[in-house]
Formats: sequence, C-alpha cells, structure tokens
Amino acid sequence: MSRAFLIVMDSVGIGGAPDADRFFNDGTPDTGANTVGHIAQACAQGRADQGREGALKLPHLDALGLGAAITLASGVAAPGLDAAPQGLWGAATEVSSGKDTPSGHWEMAGVPVPWDWHYFPDKTNSFPPDLVAKACEIAGTKGVLGNCHASGTNIIEELGDEHIRTGWPICYTSADSVFQIAAHEEHFGLDRLLALCEGLAPTLHGMKVGRVIARPFIGENGVFTRTPNRRDFAMAAPAPTLLDWAYDAGRVTHAIGKIGDIFSHRGVTHLHKGKGDADLAKHLIALAETAEEGSLTFANFVEFDSLFGHRRDVAGYARALEWFDGVANAFMARLRPGDLAIFTADHGNDPTWTGNDHTRERVPVLACAPGLDARGIGQIAFTDIAASIADHLNIPAQGPGKSFFVRDKT
Repeated sequence: MSRAFLIVMDSVGIGGAPDADRFFNDGTPDTGANTVGHIAQACAQGRADQGREGALKLPHLDALGLGAAITLASGVAAPGLDAAPQGLWGAATEVSSGKDTPSGHWEMAGVPVPWDWHYFPDKTNSFPPDLVAKACEIAGTKGVLGNCHASGTNIIEELGDEHIRTGWPICYTSADSVFQIAAHEEHFGLDRLLALCEGLAPTLHGMKVGRVIARPFIGENGVFTRTPNRRDFAMAAPAPTLLDWAYDAGRVTHAIGKIGDIFSHRGVTHLHKGKGDADLAKHLIALAETAEEGSLTFANFVEFDSLFGHRRDVAGYARALEWFDGVANAFMARLRPGDLAIFTADHGNDPTWTGNDHTRERVPVLACAPGLDARGIGQIAFTDIAASIADHLNIPAQGPGKSFFVRDKT
C-alpha cells in the first residue's frame, strides 16, 4: 500500500502570483516578490556570505525541479538553480484571499478559504477597546502591553522587562489575520498564557480572525528568547481537509510541527513536535522509515519564515535552505517503492522585500517517488496537491482540486 508525505517549506515562494498587486508590504505591492529567486540573486552577487559563501547551493531540491519551477512561476531564472529536473515539478497558484498560514495550508489540503479574513490594519492601538477589555478580563490584569503591529522577537526585547514588572500580557498583530500574545513562561505562566489564548479564541474566530497564537518566552533583564511551546488556536477549516479524508478512510496520519494546530487537530492520529526545525527534520527522516503503509505524513518547517523571512535576513534564509536541502536528500534516500513525497510552500516571505510581512507568490510543487518519471506539470492550483495525494493513496477526495496523476490517465 502506498504512503504519502506532504512537506511544507514555510514561506519558500517562487514569485509570479498573478494578483500580487492586491497585496502590500508597508504600502508597496508584492508585485515582483520572489523569495527563492531573490535569495539566489543575492548569493550569486556575494550579498549573502554571512555563515555561508557563494552561489545558493540546493542540488537536491534543484534536481527535483526547483529552478525550473521558479522560471515557470516568475519568468526569471534563478542563478545557480539550473539542473535538468529529475522529479515531477510545477508551480501552484493560490485563490484564497490571503497570504497567510491557514489560507495556504487549508487550500493545499483541498479547502480554499471562502471568506475574507478580518485584519487589524492600524499600526498602533490595533485592537478595539472591547477586545482589549476581554483580554484583560480573562488574564485578570488591568491592561495589556503592545496593542500594535510588531515583530515577535523585537517586541519581547522592547517590552519584556515591563511585562515582568506589570504582569500585563504583550498583545500584537501583523499584516496577517492574527492576534498574538507573548508572555513569560515563569513570571506569567505558560498554562495561564494558553488559557488566555484559548479563552479569547472563540471571540476572535467569530470575527474571522484566523489565529490566536501563544508566544511564550524566557529570560531576564532585556535578554529574552522565545521557547518551543508556541501554540496556535486556529479556526477550524470550513470543510473536511486532506487530513480528514485520510483519517476517515481509516489511514494513519502524522502531523509534524505546527500542522496539528493549523488544522485544529482534526484528522490527526499522531503529533510530532520539537524545539525547532532540526528536531522536526529528525521526525521526518524517522517517519520515512517507520510510517505505516497507507499513511499520510504532513509536515511544516517554519523557521524559513519565522527566523529569516520576517527578519529580512537573506544570508540566514540561504543557510536554512541549504541545510534543508541536505535534510531532503536524507529523507528521500529512505523512501520505499510506492511512496510519494511532495515538497511545497504556503506563501512567500521575500527577505529582500520592503516591510517584514509575507509576500504573495506562487509556490513550488516538487514531487518525488521511486520510479516516478521526470516531467513538468505546469501551473496548477493549490487544491490539486490534495487531490493528487488522495489519488495516490486511493482515498476519496473532496473539493475542487484535480489530480495531476489523473491527467496522465486521460
């Protein structure tokens, strides 16, 4: 029986979204954003030599067709990514009206978002007074800190000491449909932070705010570090997703990283968490050897986005891509006959772009399987990913997607 692995390289976009002019970073449209393409250009020009050197080196992902997918998506070749594809490759275009985690993941799992998300556009005093009052009521505090757009790492540096002194939670947002709460694991308490986020989630979900995110941290005297105990309280998808399709068909499902949170833990048999992407890579490689026949493994590697994209760290992003290329090679070496693995992304986060938010881009679709013929599948829909995996697993599919394997049979 076949197994399937869906691996999301969070924010690893490849440019070319046809509606990028409708999405903005600090007032600048995302037209022309190209996460991997621009990183490759910076590397080729010697502008990303911190902790690494020279051209962007992704031999294994490029062999699957990454460079070809970038050219297909954006019309621009990425320096150094010019291998002849040995996998099945293409570029996927999103239709949901967002460039965020739930939109991308739900849609690649077969369910486009049927509504417009609610956002908090004001950079300061971002949240309405009644929402702030609700947060204070649940937290048992007289106020909150922040109430603004902010980088999660920057705001704990700025307000961490005041948070410890006052006991008030740090509440902030971004260009995404999100309400984030940072609090010290010891001074405020991890359980108290999670209870606050869980208590606020129904109100925010009713407003069509996609996620309430708990952002715990530790440290003292201006030196603070986020811990791996992040928790996303996400809205439930409006229809059954790929995870539900597999679970309802009696298949074992494995969720690596934040996948469980993104899908409100629906359709998940086993959760695999870790302190960072290095731990998640160990889970993925182990599951290539141990995952059950007929199972679905769905993984998210978030640090491209959280550590490097939002911080506009080009060299750091390049290092992360090169590290992951080695992970992908070790993983693919363990695949069995009959397996299918698809590498993709949920949106872009071009570290060369203005602002510090996600960028609206197409994403790569790179599939490998022992014995799979190398070919291009062209420009496809996000939902085609779910339909193709369902086809491979021989389980019933729902939603608008079309399997690129079915196309081969017609």
